[in-house]
Amino acid sequence: MTAPLIDPFARAITYLRVSVTDRCDFRCVYCMSEHMQFLPKADLLTLEELDRLCSAFVEMGVEKLRITGGEPLVRRGIMTFFRAMSRHLASGALKELTLTTNGSQLAKHAAELADCGVRRVNVSLDTLDADKFARITRWGRLPQVLDGIAAATAAGLTVKINVVALKGVNEDELFGLTRWCADEGHDLTFIEVMPMGDLGEEDRLDQYWPLSDLRARLAERYTLTDLADRTGGPARYVRLAETGQRIGFITPLTHNFCESCNRVRLTCTGELYMCLGQEDRADLRAPLRASPEDAPLRSAIRAAITRKPKGHDFDYSRQTVHGQMSRHMSHTGG
Repeated sequence: MTAPLIDPFARAITYLRVSVTDRCDFRCVYCMSEHMQFLPKADLLTLEELDRLCSAFVEMGVEKLRITGGEPLVRRGIMTFFRAMSRHLASGALKELTLTTNGSQLAKHAAELADCGVRRVNVSLDTLDADKFARITRWGRLPQVLDGIAAATAAGLTVKINVVALKGVNEDELFGLTRWCADEGHDLTFIEVMPMGDLGEEDRLDQYWPLSDLRARLAERYTLTDLADRTGGPARYVRLAETGQRIGFITPLTHNFCESCNRVRLTCTGELYMCLGQEDRADLRAPLRASPEDAPLRSAIRAAITRKPKGHDFDYSRQTVHGQMSRHMSHTGG
């Protein structure tokens, strides 16, 4: 029951993304509606249940665990969970424990995260303009995030900045963001906006800025060299000769990255999504709660992996959003 998890396309599943909460202290325009209806707290897995679930995956070959949300650091007691997961780092079973965050709570938690064995964090930051930041996040304050990034760096954490490419919003900051990351020593990854969730007044087609165009603009100023680097995620990387920095591109629309997918996503309610871009999911909460023994849970995990598809079908062609997911990005944690 501890044999590695292999999907129908011979891909080993070694990467688990865990959304520990659907709640967030921001309301980013591409992620959720302004007036979100969040899950009742009673529906969420307890931190002890999340520990048990993640531990089962680690025992079945998962080597990388990324904690996401919503905003993971707004969950009450979340550092208890990080502390618990650190035992798998100590044993050598888990190779990496990390998180994706909006940075709002990093100043408070960065030192303890480092103490738990976290070495890298991804921070979502789409602009360095305070007014624009407030418009994109609706509720966020840029200085709070920059303070969090500084605290993470001071704690010894490697920071990667994730920028969602938004047409007409941060196009004019392409070179400014690139230079700032180079000066601060942060890796940088650009992400195409994904068609997930009903955003009300926000139009996906208005937001969509293809990274093929973004990359072409970068190449007008910098010398780009493709890299073979892989970090366990979907990004493809280039090196900028003039700055020496590494730039990543996550392109679910202009260049599908599914052939090397080694990851699945667990929600805070115990649903396992085998693909970010498909609706199929498996209920792991029921077997988790049905027995104190892990055998039924492991069987359910294995059954779910046999349903992992070859890839997703996001598509913005013909000016319509094909393959759109009804759930919000915050539900599965990106």
